Formats: sequence, C-alpha cells, structure tokens
Amino acid sequence: MEHQFLLVAGAGLAIMITASVFARRTGVAAPLLLVGLGIAASYLPGTPAIHIEPEFILAGVLPPLLYASAVQLPVLDVRRNLALISWQSVVMVIVSALTIGALVHAVFPGISFALATALGAVVSPTDAVAATAIGHRIGLPPRLMTVLEGESLVNDASALVVLRTAIAALSASAGFSFGDTALDFGWAVVGAVVIGFLVGWVTALLRQRLDDPVLNTTISFAVPFLAYFPAEEAHASGVLAVVMAGLVTGAVGSKRFSARDRQTQATTWTTINFILESAVFLAMGYQLPELVDAARAETTTGEITGLVLLVVGLLIVLRFVGLVWPALRERFGRPDRNEKARVQLGQFEEKLDSMTPAGEREENRLAWARRRLARGRADVEFEEREPITVRGFAVVGWAGMRGVVTVAAVQTIPAGTPQVDTVVLAAFLIALITLVLFGLTLPMVIARMSFAAESAEDKRDSVQSLLRRVGEDAIDTLGPLEEQTIGGEPLDPELVTTMKDRIVPGIVSGSSQLRATRPDSLEQMMIVQRRYLDAMRDALGAERSIGAYSSATYRQVESLLDAIEQRFGTR
Repeated sequence: MEHQFLLVAGAGLAIMITASVFARRTGVAAPLLLVGLGIAASYLPGTPAIHIEPEFILAGVLPPLLYASAVQLPVLDVRRNLALISWQSVVMVIVSALTIGALVHAVFPGISFALATALGAVVSPTDAVAATAIGHRIGLPPRLMTVLEGESLVNDASALVVLRTAIAALSASAGFSFGDTALDFGWAVVGAVVIGFLVGWVTALLRQRLDDPVLNTTISFAVPFLAYFPAEEAHASGVLAVVMAGLVTGAVGSKRFSARDRQTQATTWTTINFILESAVFLAMGYQLPELVDAARAETTTGEITGLVLLVVGLLIVLRFVGLVWPALRERFGRPDRNEKARVQLGQFEEKLDSMTPAGEREENRLAWARRRLARGRADVEFEEREPITVRGFAVVGWAGMRGVVTVAAVQTIPAGTPQVDTVVLAAFLIALITLVLFGLTLPMVIARMSFAAESAEDKRDSVQSLLRRVGEDAIDTLGPLEEQTIGGEPLDPELVTTMKDRIVPGIVSGSSQLRATRPDSLEQMMIVQRRYLDAMRDALGAERSIGAYSSATYRQVESLLDAIEQRFGTR
C-alpha cells in the first residue's frame, strides 16, 4: 500500500511539472491541463481508487493555499480596492447563493431549498488561479489582478459561512434563517479578523527575533494552521483568519524580516502553492468518473445536464449583473468624489499649516497628520491614474473560474442527504465547465480589450525616483558621512572618502561595485552601511504607507535593497 501511494505521489508530481512546462509553452492555463490529465489518468488500467476526505482539503490544503497568496498581496492594493473586493466577495456571494438556491429548488423540487442553497454557496466563490496566471502572461493591469486575487481570498469565507448555515438547515428541525446567517457572518468576520491579526502579528515578532532560517521557515509553515483552527473552534471563519494572518505577515515582514528570510519565505511558499494547487486540480479530474458513477443511482443525464446549465447560466448572469452598480459608480461617481476629496484635502492642509505645535508630542501628531494628507492625495491620484474602466469590469466579469473551494466544500455536505450525489457531481461539473469556458476564452477577451501597459522606461524611471527619494531621506535622517561616529569616535577620513565615492551612491543606485579599501576599515564600513540601509528601509516603509508609487515599484526597490543587504552581509 505504501509503495502504491509513493508511486501515485511520484506520478502526480511528474504530471504537475509536465503540465506546468507545457502550459508555459502553449499558453493554455495549467489548471485545465491538470484536470484533463486527471480524467485521463483515472481511465488507465490498474489505477487505484483514491478518496480524499474533503475535511483534509478544507483544513489541510486550503489554509496554506490562502496564506501563500495573502502573504504576497500588498495591503496597500487591498485597501484601495476594498469596496469592490467586499462587494464581490461578500454581497454577491450571498446573493448568488440564495438566488441559485431558490431557482434550483423551484425548477428541481426534489432538491430541497437548503441543499440547493448549499450548492449555490459552493459554486459562488471564484478561484483566481487560472485568471491570474493568464493575466500575468498577457499583461492584465495590476489593479484588476488585485481585485481578482483579493476577491478569491475573501469570498471563500463568505461561501463557507453560508454553506455552514445551509447544512445546519438540512436537519428536519432546522430552518433557513436570514437573521442567523447575518449574525453568523458578522461573528465569522469579526472573530476571524481579530484572531488572524493576533496570530500574524505575534508570529512575525517571534520570527524577527530568530536568526535561524530553518526555524523561521518552520514557524511560517505553522502560521496558517495557527490561524485556521482557533478561528474554527471559536465558530469564526478559519479561512478569513488565514487571509488576515497572511496580510499582516506580509506587511510586517517587509519591515522586520531580513532579506534572507523574505527570499526564503517567497521561494518556499511559491513552491508549496504550486504543489497544492496542482494536486487539487489533478485530483479533481481523477475523481470525476467516480462521481458520475455515484450520481447515476439518483439522477438522469438530462436532469444533471439541466441542473448544470441552469447554475452556470445563473453564475454568468449574476456576476455581470453584480458588476453593474460598481461600474456605474466608477464611471459617473468617481470624478465628483475625486474633486470633493481634493477640496477636503486642501482645506485639511490649510488647517495643518495654521497650526503651531507647542511640544514634541504635538509635532509628532502634526507629522502623522501630514502623512495622512499625503496618503489621501496619493489615493486620489491613484484613482485618476488607474481607473477601472468598462473594459476592466468586463474582464473581471469574465474571470469567473471555480476551483479548489468548490470541489472541497461540496463534499462536506452530509452523506445520506437526498440528492447529495447529484449536487456533488453538479458542483464538480460546474467547476470544470467554468475552468474550460473562461480559461480558454479569457486570453482572447483580455487581448481584445487592448489595455495600455506601462512602458519599461516608465517603470525604470519610477524605480529610480523612489530609490533616490528613500536614499535622500536616509541621508537627511542620519546626516552626512562626515558627521557619523562609531562608539563616539569619528570615522576614518579615508573611509569617508571611499564611502562617499562608492558605497553610499551604490546603496542609492543599486550599484554592485562596492569594495572596502582597507581591511581595518571593514568593520566601520559595515556598521555605516547597516545604518544607511536601515534608514532607507524605514524611508521605504513610510513611502509605502503613503502609496504615491505602484506596489510593483515598492517591491522592486525592496528587492534592490535586499540584494545590497545580502551582498554586504549586513544581517
């Protein structure tokens, strides 16, 4: 049995790698290839029957998948798109689940309203894996990528809360209550945010104190589960707690982790993400023939076809209808809001200019208020620089693939429930159809929209501008090199000359020609380099909190500072 399991695992890894390489060369989304290969593998003679417990996927696979995505998602982008993300991942998930539940029950009376709502809940959340893979390759605007990724992270929590309520209503004594659903969802959000924030913050502080990459990586493995299980025990949303922990870890890590730790974390979680996502899509295809056999006892081909087509049609209609209000709000309401915001910010600035701080505490409060003013102006400039146009909303509407959560969550519906095999098969087929339909056509849709991409020259200018800015802020904070002291003693004049000519300009520009002139000056140079790098990181953090540049620019400058840090060996 053990040899058979190892053989299946090894074959699965080989298929994942082959599908990924083939996807990159052909442009076909890897999830589509994996599902197809999974179906083909299930028909090979001698292949064993594999049954994966859905609870294992929800509790063992989904938390690290969500964490791997959340830790890479910039908090700045989430904040700026929070309204649209919340609308799509909360309001429209609940509306879709209830609408699908009502219509499916009306058309197929043999499926109870509670079970139909459970089906609506599991097919409502989108999976952005295929969409973002296509978007990265074709050049989807970064803001649309953020919306898709943020939506796919949060909508899982909404769907699972509705699913939990629907499953409870399947018992004879229970009834479906809108009030209970609202209360459950409210606690699921609040409890998850608190637990996820605490877990992310505490573990990040602990990892900051550990100068051991092995221990640091081991703790990072535990973070998603430390967030998920306590939240679930508290009847909050475990998946939302994991997302919150990932966002907090990503934000804190950019300030407190070493370059080595950040690089190790990025590589490790990218690998984990690839293996888990690929395994789920491969297993999805592998299980499909078995599900078809199980559903034959309680349904017909015509009924399952009608059910699947009805739900797929409803998902498409509801997704585009749900985007009408945000699109109208963006198209007609944004100019007025931007102008009003600009007037309010101007009035706020006049008020700040008229203030005369009496002490250090008031000076700090005034400095904080000016940072808030700068962030407000950066937000307005961002909305004008990167608006979501009608073409953007069309792409968001067409990126409606379903995946991991749909496949795992539908299998948690209690066995023995009338028509449960029909619903499980329908959910699998719906996920498969949306992957094929949207996955194959989305590249063409994105290409037809002709989004304007930022030129390489503009990207380079933004990076250089931000790098100069944080370098100048660091020098303003620490003062000129001639004024630096170590242990109360001034620096060696020859070292000051060397660093002024090579080291500090190299830190600001990212140059690789950084050498000490004398061995006895090495220690002093390392200390001063560390000071300026730390000051630049602080300045980068302050700039990131304002958000005058794009997240990609912040990431690239952070990568340059990380490369310099690793080359210097300052940590």
